[in-house]
Amino acid sequence: MKKLVLAAALSAAASTAFAGNLSEPVIEAPVVVEETAASSSAAGVWVPLVLLAIVAAVIAAD
Repeated sequence: MKKLVLAAALSAAASTAFAGNLSEPVIEAPVVVEETAASSSAAGVWVPLVLLAIVAAVIAAD
């Protein structure tokens, strides 16, 4: 049992010794987000309402 605990402790200590390397870090360019003019969410309601009115008119005509 002592050998198992010792082996686990040594393997945990040895794994941290290899974390990282000597290469230069890669730095990415910052992301630029362009602001667009904000529109009202009510503008997107007109198309479904018009389609619903057309469907209702077709059903009422039958």
